[in-house]
Amino acid sequence: MNDSDQFSKLNHAAAFELPQFAELRKPKLRVEGVTRAFITPNGSSVTALEHISLEVRPGEFLCVVGPSGCGKSTLLNLMAGLDTPTAGEIFLDGRRVDGPGTGLSVIFQDLGLFPWLTVIQNVEFGLKMQGLPRGTRRKRAREYLRLVHLSQFEDSYIHQLSGGMKQRVALARSLATEPQVLFMDEPFAALDAQTRDLMHEELERVWKETGQTIVFVTHNVREAIRLGDRVMLLTFRPGRVKHVFPVILERPRHLEDPELALTAREILALLKEEIFKSVEEEYQHAKKD
Repeated sequence: MNDSDQFSKLNHAAAFELPQFAELRKPKLRVEGVTRAFITPNGSSVTALEHISLEVRPGEFLCVVGPSGCGKSTLLNLMAGLDTPTAGEIFLDGRRVDGPGTGLSVIFQDLGLFPWLTVIQNVEFGLKMQGLPRGTRRKRAREYLRLVHLSQFEDSYIHQLSGGMKQRVALARSLATEPQVLFMDEPFAALDAQTRDLMHEELERVWKETGQTIVFVTHNVREAIRLGDRVMLLTFRPGRVKHVFPVILERPRHLEDPELALTAREILALLKEEIFKSVEEEYQHAKKD
């Protein structure tokens, strides 16, 4: 049995302790004591995140959940180099993240696809920005369109696609740049339930085939457990790491699985504590007004 076979036979927590997997124990992404504060229009300071520390392993699928306003998207933007911490540092493969780079890619909820470009031109866009020759761009774009099962739609325009197909174009575009870490900010929130279930299967398949490191932000606890190796729960503002849950469930998983529902119940119990804090703060603020 080779190393990869041995790894697949074990759960991740056990496999990472074996000597032959020492390289995998080195974090791909490391966040050290990160705080992010913003100045409001009236001059006061609001701390969105406080003292966040975490590590993301190579090839890991980490999901981040928390109540509205806890700083999930702010944390994602910081890790992707799209924003700068007020305090603390972020490292990618041991090098400090000082801004956006080719090693980091983000898929936002609105996807950011260009309606005036065809599907393949959208997938090529990041490669064009990297300065790759046209022939190389086209070849790699077609490889990733095949990966997401959209080869026959390469000449279509975005308005001609379904919601799930648009999601797959965005995924192919990000993967084509071959990022070190792929960040996804609630990418499936606007999809209907059936399409979302299909995208869960598609994303998991692509993740397994590519070994991509993914950080996935969602409001949906069951979605987080369905997809993630670990689920990190943030507190209400200022966002801190309340708990990190390893998901020790066999793949593939389904939202209806009893074991998944039991794990979700445990996380939801802690999440509700933070939601109540949010509601209480809103109530106190309304009383002052």
